[in-house]
Formats: sequence, structure tokens, C-alpha cells
Amino acid sequence: MKPESKTYSVNVAGKALTFETGTIAGQAGGAMTLRMGDSMVFAAATMSDEPREGIDFFPLTVDYEERMYAGGRIPGSFFRREGRPTEDAILTARLTDRPLRPLFPKDMRNDVQVIVYSFSSDGVHPLDILCINAASAALMISDIPWGGPVGAVRVGYVDGQLVVNPTYEELGNSTLDLRLAGTRDAVLMVESGAYEVPEAIMIQALELGHQAIQPIIALQEQMAQEIGKPKRFYPPFTTPEELVEMVYQRAAGELDRILETQNQSKHTLDAAVKEFQTILVSELATEEGPGRAEVIDALSTVYKRVVRQRILEKGIRPDGRNTTEIRPIWCDVNFSPRAHGSGLFSRGETQVLTLATLGTPRDAQELDNLTPVEAKRYMHHYNFPPFSTGETRPLRGASRRDVGHGALAERALLPVIPPESEFPYTLRLVSEVLSSNGSTSMASVCGSTLALMDTGVPIKAPVAGIAMGLIKEGDKYAVLTDIQGIEDHLGDMDFKVAGTRKGITALQMDIKIRGISTEIMTQALEQARDARMFILDKILETIPAPRPDLKSFVPRITTVQIPVEKIGLIIGPGGKMIRSIQEETHTQIDIGEDGTVFISATDGEGERRAREKILSLTEEARVGQIYTGRVVRVTDFGAFVEILPNQDGLVHISQLDTSRVNRVEDIARVGDEITVMVTAIDSDGKIRLSRQAVLEGWTAEEAIANDQGGRRGGRPGGSSNRGGRPDRGRGDRRS
Repeated sequence: MKPESKTYSVNVAGKALTFETGTIAGQAGGAMTLRMGDSMVFAAATMSDEPREGIDFFPLTVDYEERMYAGGRIPGSFFRREGRPTEDAILTARLTDRPLRPLFPKDMRNDVQVIVYSFSSDGVHPLDILCINAASAALMISDIPWGGPVGAVRVGYVDGQLVVNPTYEELGNSTLDLRLAGTRDAVLMVESGAYEVPEAIMIQALELGHQAIQPIIALQEQMAQEIGKPKRFYPPFTTPEELVEMVYQRAAGELDRILETQNQSKHTLDAAVKEFQTILVSELATEEGPGRAEVIDALSTVYKRVVRQRILEKGIRPDGRNTTEIRPIWCDVNFSPRAHGSGLFSRGETQVLTLATLGTPRDAQELDNLTPVEAKRYMHHYNFPPFSTGETRPLRGASRRDVGHGALAERALLPVIPPESEFPYTLRLVSEVLSSNGSTSMASVCGSTLALMDTGVPIKAPVAGIAMGLIKEGDKYAVLTDIQGIEDHLGDMDFKVAGTRKGITALQMDIKIRGISTEIMTQALEQARDARMFILDKILETIPAPRPDLKSFVPRITTVQIPVEKIGLIIGPGGKMIRSIQEETHTQIDIGEDGTVFISATDGEGERRAREKILSLTEEARVGQIYTGRVVRVTDFGAFVEILPNQDGLVHISQLDTSRVNRVEDIARVGDEITVMVTAIDSDGKIRLSRQAVLEGWTAEEAIANDQGGRRGGRPGGSSNRGGRPDRGRGDRRS
């Protein structure tokens, strides 16, 4: 017997979101499907029965499984099944995780797993926002302790108007792609790409997005009240308050003294705190009383309190800066002699080297996912090795964090990358983090601008990025410009903003508390803009504009436009023709579906020869045009000459010379090259040629008048008033 399901619907900006539960996945802690149009996702949330031992963090896992059947497609991999998550799937999982995580109890150690599937994709409504809402609803009706709900929407900016939950088509015309999630009272998470959108518009979009999520939140509260399971008990893992107070009394003064030391490096500060920790453990840890781990946990809590108090009460940060001060910056370019471009950006103890490579259109990344985008020609990859923080760990490839940071930097630079019609290259940037103490993703943005300009890419404008932080206790708060690692770890917000002088190109915000107000976000954006202007000045001091020319070893790409129906001629049977051109001219040739031919060459001669061959293959014969061609067949009445690839014409025996010709072979034999003029092209495409016209120096009109197919009066050879046999015309070579 089919279980009874419960269905709830809410209207958001004129579009229905339909939640359904009760029919499937009955053994999960909470399960929910969510549908918009014909796009549908499924989310399940489950908690382990017992806490995980030996950890000091809450173990949450959020996975998004992108199923290709949702779009009626078979995976393009060799095995024809989904394998490791695509980059889009990883980013969607991170997007779902970020607003959920802050609302779980900090003292819970039971594993919680949220799994989201794509069940249906209509190619109209994006799935990522649905994933967040479905996961939140699954948690709300589950037995898992959680402080939600959250709602999520996307906001676009189309034709000067803000649009909630735009379709893929609307996004194609939007200068803003903002995804926002939050609670009833505040925003928790923001992820945005933009085409130089002003801060004022961004604030309006954030406010509109927060208003738009309110019906989603209200519906989830209703669902929890009507069908939600009782929340399970969990054993809390907390440090006794009396121990924290005892450690505070003993350690606060010493920690304050350590923090007073100016110009400390990250490792110097960490070493000083570690040394004091050893002393404190020896004083307070006993077999009967608090153990070593409890003392260390208490000291960590006290350290956080002391750092935050110094910032809020004195306006002094751990490295001695005030709240708006930026760490020392220096930049360099052309760091790698053979990379197509390179930029080194250092800010305090954070250092990133970005290297650029230019490729041909065939180097673009093909995408196998559920979005309408099939390929991308600009890619940004980010690597975070262990030595960058002075640590050791196995290298396991790109982590979720690496993928997310690379995508953020990619999003920041994309609005200034020139279109393919102006700059027909595929671009790959790789940011190597060499040293890390806060905001390597924004350093990657700055390093990328340097690398692109060093390469000679004519970017629309330079882009810089900065990370903002927040310390908030009650109504008192401080917004921090250019946060370092300790401020990210002990603070309440990581707010990254990238853009040009004109406006914002990327924005990402993660909140560790229950949300922040519009007032705080407005101040953060204002401080970020000031910082961005400062950093852009530093970048332009190093390289004031993109280099006027690409480096000598970078392939040059030129384009030729051909009729679409001629593409097959260039490719040839089984690709034979295009391969032969590439081998002969030492070039690489790519052909777009619109007939754009991209020729990549390292020398001008090879490019010229390839271009001429392509044009000759697609050229149409024209009356009056002179060609030098090869004789391919001889008959009693004339010679057939190949004037263009796969295009023959007939030179009638009467048009072979200036005087009478008795035998065609006396003038033209198979394999000879002769120069001829086109005198006629009939409705069937048959071409009439004249060698006599070239020898006589006739105009096209004269040639046409004198070529009557051997049926005119007088000598078939032509005019009798020209004595002797003239020299052969230019380009006429007989073997």
C-alpha cells in the first residue's frame, strides 16, 4: 500500500515551489522532494545514533549527487555512469553546506549527513537553489537538532530590474547572478558573480533576496509543526564553564601580553601561545581534575575571547593593525620565463603566484552536467599545498575548498575577459598558493589580474579582491578589512569582495553566527571598496596596462570566416583535408559551428599558407577572375583545368591560344599549369574558361564577347589582326 504523502506549496516571485514528503526514503531521518517547474531535487538528512569519539568539531557532511538521468542524458564518461563529482556538483554541495552549518549545535558530535539528488532537470530552472531549500526542509521535519529553517533564492539584474529566481535564459541576459540564503532575521550566505555592479545595486539585491525567502521560511516552520519528528537527544561536548573562568583568570593577562608584541609573524604568535599552553597544562591538568584536553579547550575559548575583546574595546587586531588597515603589499610579473604570463601577489604573509596559458578553441573545457552551458573557454584552477602553512600532509588532488576558491577567482575575472570574437583564445589560469595567512582566494584574484596583463590579454579592466571579517558581541561589532587566518578562525564572518574601479564582479559571504544585518553588510561593502581601490593602485604601479603584444613563443590565432556549407570541404573525408593542411603548414586549425576558422601558428608564414589554402578551398569562381590551374583532363574539344580545389572548368580548343590550335595536346597536357580567365558560369555551375583572354590581355567584357564556344565567325583561334604568336601570359608554365 502506497504511503500517504504530504504536499506543501509556496509562491515565490510568481513561481510555485512544491515540497512533498512521506512517500519515499522512509528510513532517513528526514526526506523531502522539492519541485519548481519540471526541475526536482530530493534531499535526505540522517544523524548517527552515537557521537564520534576523539574529535573536537561537529561532523557534518553535505553531498550533492548530480544524476544525468534528470536531464534525459547518459553520462559521457567511458563507463557511462556518474563518477567523481563534477565541479558544478562540488560547488552546489558547498553552496548547500554553508547556510546549514552555522545553525547546528556547536557541542554536538554525532555525525550528520545530508545527501541531495537531482531527480529532474527541465533546463529552465537551476537546481542549486532548490538543493538548499530541500535540505533545509528535510532537516526541519527530521529528528536532528537544528536551529533552522533557512530559505534560499537567486537574484538577477535584467534590463535594469532585479529579478527573483531567474531562469537560465534570463540569467543569460543578467549582469548579476546572486544566490542568497538566510533565516527569518538575517542573511547567512551569499555567493555572487556580477558584471561590475555598483555596491548600491548589490545592497538592493541582498535586501530583495532576504524579503523573498520569508514565505519559504514560514512554510518550513509550518511543516515542522505539522509533520516534524521530535528532536533527538545528543550528549553535549562542552568545556565546564567553571574551568573556562578559571583559565580566563589565569591566562587573560598573559595572552594580552603576547598579543601586545608588534609585527609578529603567524608562526611567532602561534609559538608563543603554544609555549604558554604547555605551562598552563602543567599547572592545571591533573588526574583527578581537568585533563590536558579540557585545559587546552578552555584556553582556546579564552584566547578567542581575549582577541575579540581587544578588537571590540581597543580596536587593535592580533598583528597590531586597526580595523581598516591593509597589510603591506608588493607585486611582480614575468616571474616565469616560459609561461605565457605570470603574476606574483604578496599581501602580508599571504602569497600567490598565478600563471596563465593561452590555448586554441579546441582546448576549451567540455562540460557534462545538467546546465545549458556545454563548454567554457576561461578556466581558473587553485592549488593549496601544505607547505604554504608550514605543515605536512599527503597530496590528494584538488579538495572541495580548492575547487570553490578557484571558482570564486574565475567568477571575479570572467566579466573582464574579452569575448572570443575579439580574442579567440582559450585561457587557463593556475593560482599556486606559496604562503597562506588569510584570504588566498582574493590574492588569487589579484595575481590573476597581474598574470593576464603580463600575458597581453586585453582585459576590460583590472580586478582586485579583499576579504572582510566581523567581530560581533550583542549590538557591538567591528568590521575588519583584510583579515588574516586567526581573525577568520576566531571571527564571525568571512566576506570576500572582488571588483574593478567601476563595480563588483564577485562576492562571497559565510557567516558563523545566526546572520548579519543589512547595516553590517553595507559597511563591509564600503570598506571593501576602499581597500579595492588601494590594491588596484598597487597592481597598476607594477604593470599599468596589458602588454601590447603577446610573447614571441605564444601561438598566434587568426580567424577566417567561411560559409557554413563549406565546412565539410575544409575537413574533408574523415578529416583528411584538415589534417593535411595542418601537417603541411605546421598550424592547428579549429572550426566553429558558425563557420569561424581559427588558425593557430607560431610563425607568420605557416599562418599565411594555411589561410590561403582555406580560402582557396572555399572560394567561389567568379566571371572575369584569373586563375592559374592544373590541367586534369584533355579531350578533342578542349582541356579541363582545376582552378580551385574540386572546381574544374573547360577551356575550349578555340580559347587555348591566340592563333588556331589543331590539337589540344599541342598547348595543354594533363599536369600542366596554365593561366585562364573565367568567362561564364551556367545555371548548373559549369565553368567556361579562356586562356586566350589572358594572353590577349582582354577585359572580362572583351573575353566574354570573343568566346562564343567556337561557333563564331572567323578563325576559331580568335582575332586575325594580331600578327605572330605573343609571349605566354604570366603564370603560364608548360612542362
